[in-house]
Amino acid sequence: MGSALLWGALAASSLVVGALLGLARPWPNRIVGLVLAFGAGALISAVSFDLWEEGSNIGDPGYVGLGLGVGAFAYFTLDRLVARPRRGRKTGGTSLAVGAFLDGIPEQTVLGIGIAAGEGVSVGLLVAIFVSNLPEAIGSSTEMRAAGTRPAAIRRLWLLIALVCTLATVVGFVIADNVGGNVTALIDGFAAGALLVMLIDSMIPDAVRKGGDVSGLVTVLGFAVAAALSHVS
Repeated sequence: MGSALLWGALAASSLVVGALLGLARPWPNRIVGLVLAFGAGALISAVSFDLWEEGSNIGDPGYVGLGLGVGAFAYFTLDRLVARPRRGRKTGGTSLAVGAFLDGIPEQTVLGIGIAAGEGVSVGLLVAIFVSNLPEAIGSSTEMRAAGTRPAAIRRLWLLIALVCTLATVVGFVIADNVGGNVTALIDGFAAGALLVMLIDSMIPDAVRKGGDVSGLVTVLGFAVAAALSHVS
């Protein structure tokens, strides 16, 4: 269990690092946009190789599809409850935080299950989580600060999200002996569904709006880096 706690904390630490970087100084919109674009590419890779493909390999694809739908609707619903528009405008920073929370829990649960199963740490999944968390947290904390949220509140929010995600790794480790491949596939699908809705609703539009016309190229770079890492064992 100690190893699960250690690796879970390492993966989730990028959430706090990203939040602190976002609060450290005012970041130009273009830089924030390009960081979000890179993160979007990494997340698309995570959905393709670390979540959907892996879930389909260890369980029935139907369970992955079920998780996909549940995760998509969970993000859609929770985002509209938590990130309710202020005076008719929605805050992208809160949406990114909701997305990091909803996809971080199942991702790190899968990480813990893999450690308990004796497969060791999936370097690809670990790095994909770390790399994709960083721009989500930077972009979210930057936008939340610009919207008037106090820095102390932003730090508390990301510390809480990181703590919950770390505990999810421990939970995955503990329940590993009691869940089958289909349950893991369901968890993978849930994370993938939440990620896809978050990408289209918030992350990609913000990246293009702030990063400009090179955002697509940076997204491809993020995808390529994460895809290469996903094949590291």
